[in-house]
Amino acid sequence: MIRTCAITKEFEILHDVDLTFVNSPDVSWYWVDFHEPTDEESDLLASFFHFHPLAIEDCLEYVQRPKLDFYDRYLFVVLHAIAGMTLEAEEVDLFVGQNFIVSFHKSPIHAVDEVWERLKHEEDVQQGPFHVMYRLIDKLVDDYFPPLYHIEDVLNDLEENTNNEPIHDIIEKVFDIRGDLSKLRRTIVPMRDLLYRIIHSDRLQRMKERQLYFHDIYDHLLKLSEMIETNREITADIRDSYLSLNSNRMNNIMMTFTAITTIFMPLTFIAGIYGMNFNYMPELRWKYGYFAVLAVMAVIGMTMFVWFKRNGWFQLLKGDWTEEERKRRR
Repeated sequence: MIRTCAITKEFEILHDVDLTFVNSPDVSWYWVDFHEPTDEESDLLASFFHFHPLAIEDCLEYVQRPKLDFYDRYLFVVLHAIAGMTLEAEEVDLFVGQNFIVSFHKSPIHAVDEVWERLKHEEDVQQGPFHVMYRLIDKLVDDYFPPLYHIEDVLNDLEENTNNEPIHDIIEKVFDIRGDLSKLRRTIVPMRDLLYRIIHSDRLQRMKERQLYFHDIYDHLLKLSEMIETNREITADIRDSYLSLNSNRMNNIMMTFTAITTIFMPLTFIAGIYGMNFNYMPELRWKYGYFAVLAVMAVIGMTMFVWFKRNGWFQLLKGDWTEEERKRRR
């Protein structure tokens, strides 16, 4: 679908006009939006607008990295939007000239639709295509914040672990979050570099009066970059803490099992001796031999149990790991 919006020299807004009308001398500037275009509509980039083949190729091929290219009569800008909670990058291409802006995107982009509706206001109409470009970039960057805020809330819940989730579930969620942060990082860092180039380029004289606006977007991208790095450090800390806690639990469990096995070793040895059924074992015919052997085994077992417990080999029975986890949550 192709949407058209033409602004006359009297700042009258004309929607859904024919493409041939946009070149009318009565038109001050225009915006043409290629919204999920068909192959036939995409061909208009070359046949009607006569854009450079390399720029058209960037529009039609796989997702490009955010960038800025200079051509004789227009700028070609590649931007990235975030696709909902999947956080996958979706490309938005802009051709921006002195009296036109052409946007191209293969999927619905909320930011583009919102700026399109905002264009009905007289203030944006009078500003021209470069102000629309600013509005689009600003809205795309604003849409980066909600996913990051959501990730921060999830990390806070994982850190507190108020739901007492198992450690392996928490670690799995932490790795999922790190994957989401990596997706956001691949989108936000190139966009930050793009804004830096826009601000400091000597070839963008027409944007000098809007430099403060682009500086504001750049500051937002710096904040987003810092949030990503901070959250990545938090995920690393949570991961390391829970892995250490899990390792400590396993050590306590192995110590407990080792102590129990060690206690039963002498008892098994004694039982093995009296299970050999030799004829000349005096205790076999002694009236109190059975009870005496049981008493010796009980004394050995209790003595070893007390010794292991005093030396901290029965941490699992004390519940020390539960207290440690409680301290970790604080």
